[in-house]
Amino acid sequence: MELTLASISDYHASLYDQPNGCWMAVSHYLSRIRENEHLNAFLEVFEVEALEQARALDEKRRAGAEMGRLHGVVVALKDVISYKGHALSAASKILDGFTSVYHATAVERLLAEEAIIIGRTNCDEFAMGSTNENSAFGRVLNARCPSRVPGGSSGGSAVAVQAGLSMVSLGSDTGGSVRQPADFCGIIGLKPTYGRISRYGLIAYASSFDQIGVFGRNVPDVGLVLQCVEGADDYDSTVSRTRPEWPAAKWYEGKGPYRIAYFKEAFDHPGLDPEIKEVLEGFVKRLQKDGHSVEAIDFDLLDYIVPAYYILSTAEASSNLARFDGVKYGYRPDTPGLPLTEFYKRTRSEGFGKEVKRRILLGTFVLSAGYYDAYFTKAQQVRKLLVERTDLIFKDFDIIILPTSPSTAFHAGEKMDDPIAMYLADIYTVYANLTGIPGISVPLFTHSNGMPFGIQAMTNRFKELTLLQFSHLLMQYKSYENPTLCD
Repeated sequence: MELTLASISDYHASLYDQPNGCWMAVSHYLSRIRENEHLNAFLEVFEVEALEQARALDEKRRAGAEMGRLHGVVVALKDVISYKGHALSAASKILDGFTSVYHATAVERLLAEEAIIIGRTNCDEFAMGSTNENSAFGRVLNARCPSRVPGGSSGGSAVAVQAGLSMVSLGSDTGGSVRQPADFCGIIGLKPTYGRISRYGLIAYASSFDQIGVFGRNVPDVGLVLQCVEGADDYDSTVSRTRPEWPAAKWYEGKGPYRIAYFKEAFDHPGLDPEIKEVLEGFVKRLQKDGHSVEAIDFDLLDYIVPAYYILSTAEASSNLARFDGVKYGYRPDTPGLPLTEFYKRTRSEGFGKEVKRRILLGTFVLSAGYYDAYFTKAQQVRKLLVERTDLIFKDFDIIILPTSPSTAFHAGEKMDDPIAMYLADIYTVYANLTGIPGISVPLFTHSNGMPFGIQAMTNRFKELTLLQFSHLLMQYKSYENPTLCD
């Protein structure tokens, strides 16, 4: 009997007939990683260690021990999440030679549930980007169409699941960095409520936005990983101390019908691909036909979302990235005896990539005297209005649906010379980060260009159970095949 790897539950069921099942699973994924090295999804693969962990778990299971909830599940980690004793670079030269000295809380909880971490994945440098072309270690290729980007910043983690290089993976989502690559790669990507998963051990980009997220191929797998890593943590004062209860078996089977809202301005936005708009409008009618209440509502703040996000997130990045100076660890220029100020300049100029430096400079500018109130304070006021408006919406609705991205995955290099166009592509995802609500991208459709796209759903804070139940329902509508050709 062969292992069944379609889902975690199927995999666990097949382990009862396979005394060396975990070792077989790890060997399978290692083989897949070697076959797909050209995708550049992994920066490092923990081959020897993963096989040793698998053998130990097989022995434990053969001895009759109870399996952890993630027993033998093969997980990939975005290279911004600390794994003790392993390199951590945030895909940047500035952290050259750095090794994690502790586990991120999320990693600690994965290991406690007997997951196997197979490697660290490539990403945009310091999670700043939408294409995974900003990595110091080269771009990640979209497995569906290598001439196109996989999305970012968690592109490597998305491709690891898309190409079958791991069962699930962890990424981080500051403004859409889990949901957008999930959309581009045709998989599921969940950004939980801000504070649901501890950020301890996650390299900070923008602390009031950052959240660890989960990639998977089905809703039950994504929900299970969330259950295993969520919850209070003494090392993170922003994490919620309430651990929501999950129903027992088959928690993902929602009831409905649902009260669903979508923003008129989002569907009518000139930047939205016409074919995506047409498909989503047709899907709204299908949901209505199936008994759900779906209503278009006015949302006149849409055009303020991206400017507010980039002002606030870059301001926080300017502060957070000040710690990377080459003094105690990481990259330092190969010129001994430099004066301290010159040493700092050289270290940061040579160690950081172009996009990271752009965001640091923008953040420093909006925090500077004379501009603080004009930009930063105004952006905070917009954020407050967004939160208030969102609270009102969820008094009348269970779910908000939006496109995940204005387009399908675009060609590599297409937007690299126009950062404003790149930033505007975040118009549908940054809303959830500004307001702290959970969001998920669910893959449902195929564009005429051969690339996947889906729909984004959001619920009120800490309503992930409703969000996942609705997403599981949406997956029953999934219609696309997997064509081998793209333009």
